[in-house]
Amino acid sequence: MRIQRQVVDYALQRRSLLAEVHSGRVGTGEVCDASPYLLRAARFHGEPTAESCPVCRRERLTHVSWIFGDELRHAAGSARHPDEIDALANSLADFSVYVVEVCGACHWNHLVLSYVTGTGGAPDTSPRRSDRRRTAAE
Repeated sequence: MRIQRQVVDYALQRRSLLAEVHSGRVGTGEVCDASPYLLRAARFHGEPTAESCPVCRRERLTHVSWIFGDELRHAAGSARHPDEIDALANSLADFSVYVVEVCGACHWNHLVLSYVTGTGGAPDTSPRRSDRRRTAAE
C-alpha cells in the first residue's frame, strides 16, 4: 500500500450529524438518501466493515472508495476495490480517493475519509527505446 497524503478525516462532521439525527433535529430521510448507483457500487466494489449502521443498527456498513484524478482518464469518478487502488497507486503519480460509508438497509451514507495517493512524482514519461532500426526517411 502506498503512503496516503493530505488525509482528511470526517469523523467530527459525522458525529455532529448523527447527534442531530438522534436528537430529532434532522430527519432520517435527509441522511438516508444513498443513490442506487452508490448502493450498487457498495455491493460490487465495497469493503465490508465490522461497524454496524449508526442509524438503523440492522446491517454492517460498507466502505466504498471513489477515485478522481487527471491521470486516471476513463477510470476517474469510479468506485474501486482497495486492491485496485493499491495497484493504481504503484503506477500513477497522484490521484484522490474518497471513502464513503454506506448502509444497504436504510441507505445511510457519509463521507468518511479523503486522501491523495500515488507514487508522488511525475509519471514515467521517458521516451521508450525502440528495438528496430530507423530508416533515413524517418
